[in-house]
Amino acid sequence: MGQLGFFDLNRRYESLTEKNDPLVAIAAMVPFESFRPKLHTALIKGELRRSEAERRNSAGRKPWDEVVIFKALVLQALYNLSDDQAEYQLRDRFSFMRFLGLELEDAVPDAKTLWLYREALAKAGAVEELFDLFGGFLKNKGYLAMGGQIIDATIVSAPKQHNSREDNETIKEGETPEDWKSKPAKNRQKDKDARWTKKHDRSYFGYKNHIGVDRRHKFVRRYVVSDASVHDSQKFEDVLDASNTASDVWADSAYRSDEIEEKLAERGLKSRIHRRAYRNRKLREAQKAANTTRSCGPASSMCLVIKRTAWEPSSCAPSASSARGAKSE
Repeated sequence: MGQLGFFDLNRRYESLTEKNDPLVAIAAMVPFESFRPKLHTALIKGELRRSEAERRNSAGRKPWDEVVIFKALVLQALYNLSDDQAEYQLRDRFSFMRFLGLELEDAVPDAKTLWLYREALAKAGAVEELFDLFGGFLKNKGYLAMGGQIIDATIVSAPKQHNSREDNETIKEGETPEDWKSKPAKNRQKDKDARWTKKHDRSYFGYKNHIGVDRRHKFVRRYVVSDASVHDSQKFEDVLDASNTASDVWADSAYRSDEIEEKLAERGLKSRIHRRAYRNRKLREAQKAANTTRSCGPASSMCLVIKRTAWEPSSCAPSASSARGAKSE
């Protein structure tokens, strides 16, 4: 098989557009370049970049373009991807490459880069503001939050830290270990915000992406980052979108509690949250059937949302790995 040429790539892109690639619509609606000043300021505040006054010269490796990285973070939120999954999909999918403005020969952000930039934006307190701005552009183009909303959370793993027990105790108290303070380079490389959690008897170290998606357009409307130890339900109200034109709220059983049910009722919202079984109280058949309806209808997780738009990461987008010689995971 011959090497993929320029016109072959153009035909692939034209085919994606004909199949209603949703990323084309997003790229047309959102002026991503307008995010650059806010991203630049936030990355300096998050200590990933230096200000012009602090930079001694322009030598050294050029940093990643902040708008390209932000687009990658948007893809992660839209498609519910971990950092490792995002790196692989950016190498493999033509639609993702085009959305980021990358050519076949260009490098792609790796998992560590995505983690570093997201951590810096979170440290600067800029994530929610950036995604609110993103949602505002969609609304201005007529894509109002409609049809109800879907709430979900995803664990994003971070590199495990090799700290002493004393260092970890200091970090948990919100302080920085003394010997790190005298070593700025070491301190910058240490993740003091990630935490451990357990899911399905497996331990994870990192963060959680909490998202609110509107059912009609499948766009992320609310986005919050926390450490992984925070329970999904604790950020429920933070990602609940009061501007959605419908009252239905879908979520998995992690969000099911009397407190959340009462709060939804007080706001006039209709709970479509999965019911959960307990150790000594199994679900009745009617409850199981109701959960099935909630999953198969509007979808109760981002995974199902993506399937409804026919852009499932594993199979629906054309693969670029044969063209690039990308190494599969």
